[in-house]
Amino acid sequence: MNIAVLGMGRMGRALAGRLLEGGHRVTVWNRLTGKAREIVSAGASEAQSVADAVDGADVVVTMLADDAAIRAVAFGELLSSIGAQTIYVDCSTVSRRLSEELAEVFSPRFLAMPVVGSPAAVSAGQATFLVGGDTGIADRLSAVISSLTDNVRRYDTAPLAVTAKLATNLLLLSEVVALAESIAVGRSGGLQDDQLRELLGTSPLMAPGLKNRFEGVLTGSPDGWWTTMLGAKDAGLALDIARDADLELPTATVVRHLYDTAASSGLEGADIAAVTDLYRTPLRTTAPQGH
Repeated sequence: MNIAVLGMGRMGRALAGRLLEGGHRVTVWNRLTGKAREIVSAGASEAQSVADAVDGADVVVTMLADDAAIRAVAFGELLSSIGAQTIYVDCSTVSRRLSEELAEVFSPRFLAMPVVGSPAAVSAGQATFLVGGDTGIADRLSAVISSLTDNVRRYDTAPLAVTAKLATNLLLLSEVVALAESIAVGRSGGLQDDQLRELLGTSPLMAPGLKNRFEGVLTGSPDGWWTTMLGAKDAGLALDIARDADLELPTATVVRHLYDTAASSGLEGADIAAVTDLYRTPLRTTAPQGH
């Protein structure tokens, strides 16, 4: 298939690379130039505009940072340029409300397909894709989806797929904070990092997804792909879903506050594991005072 991938962040590049390996013809676009060199070298074509990227595409995929970025692209040049038979797939982590709007505007050929997993997992074909939308459209994309992964969860609507993604993200964000606090307790009581590594790093309580970030949390490494700024955004989107149902989430409120604090302290581009840096300075992590 001819596939246009809009957004060349780490996830977008991984997804485009995987599609190329699957034998698809891929055209990529990014708002800022220079990020697509590796993918172009691997065989993709680079477009200078959204309109050029989607011209002749069977499928358009967006992988962008947030609601604002998706709105600017999807309801702008994409809406005016997309072909009548072209399927639009959004793999971004966006709000439930925006996914409802996208499904309505681009109906009936829209799917939400957020990703659970790292860019490395996407490249290796090991990520889980949460597919939400019309079953017939999803079936038409079976060749595309199977070239990305064998791990698929199907949902009846786009908002359900987005909800599933945000529920998953909130769990990991909360686990990272809990691990950072466990490490802080251990250090406060005199345990050394090698002892914490042996105790917590090998614990049966350590979930696989959290274990992948153990060293980053222990060392405060800024390297990674899911930034504190995006972590705060995703926790906020999860809170929005709960709030729409008149449900309060006290823990999620604190989790969002901590990632907001980390981002505003100069760690906005660091991986979510860097939230552990907040616990290196006493009294730096004050709880939110309510809304």
